[in-house]
Amino acid sequence: MDPIESIQPAKDSTLAMLLAAQSRGWELIYLQQRDLLVRDGISYGNGHRLTVADDKERWFELGEAWQDELAALDTVFMRKDPPFDMEYIYTTYILQLAEERGTLVVNSPASLRDINEKAYTAWFSHCTPPSVITRDFAAIRAFVAEHGTVVLKPLDGMGGRSIFVVAPGDPNLNVVMETLTDYGSRYALVQRYVPEITAGDKRILLIDGEPIDHALARIPGPDDPRGNLVMGARGEGRDLTERDRWLCAQVGPSLRERGVVFAGLDVIGDYLTEINVTSPTGIRELDRQYGIDIAGMLLNAVEKRLTE
Repeated sequence: MDPIESIQPAKDSTLAMLLAAQSRGWELIYLQQRDLLVRDGISYGNGHRLTVADDKERWFELGEAWQDELAALDTVFMRKDPPFDMEYIYTTYILQLAEERGTLVVNSPASLRDINEKAYTAWFSHCTPPSVITRDFAAIRAFVAEHGTVVLKPLDGMGGRSIFVVAPGDPNLNVVMETLTDYGSRYALVQRYVPEITAGDKRILLIDGEPIDHALARIPGPDDPRGNLVMGARGEGRDLTERDRWLCAQVGPSLRERGVVFAGLDVIGDYLTEINVTSPTGIRELDRQYGIDIAGMLLNAVEKRLTE
């Protein structure tokens, strides 16, 4: 995971998982990317035993050092936030070596590499708003002319960073295209704007392909169209609609087959906009609003996979 001292304990989904695991008597080992290495084809970790607490002031304590093969662990949760860069990819290689020696990695390293959170929606185009992945300025202009107001996103971003909403005739379109594509050298995702964003960008959590019954709607503030909590959106629980469940049924089986145990679908109105597999969040907000235990449900799924 990322440095545990820098998380927001009241909101952090990884901490929720750690608390649930500790309550079951699981031994916790804390590792950062820098603690992983490969020697002679075997992946190792140099981490620490970990104790956690549901305390906003003191939520963790590192114990004695732990050094061993990663394959000595029953399961490894990969909860490193993007950026999805080459270091992230190298980390998945190290984790895949452990997976091939019998460790359950959540989520599967190959799927972490293959399922780009924006681009993978192209496999479910019947669920998404009209979209184009391109770095060609003419293609973007043609898409804007056809669909009107659009949303432009980098393929490797997170947390609402570098997301632009552009309407026809916007004088900033050229600079937005230049910025997102680095002057035509990088791909970007362009989607037709879905006006229902004002009612919230719903995060639907899936465990082994099955949705939690409630979604976290992230409602943008009056001065920012982005439905991201880190950008000031307000989180509000919602029961899943029939359409939400249909979208989950389209995507969930594919994720389960690919070894994605925990995922988050982003849904605006009737449309799927992103498929998050790296480090989905929203556990603690939904647990508080509905009195549920999502991390416990996740661990049940992990235990089931470990015994299969």
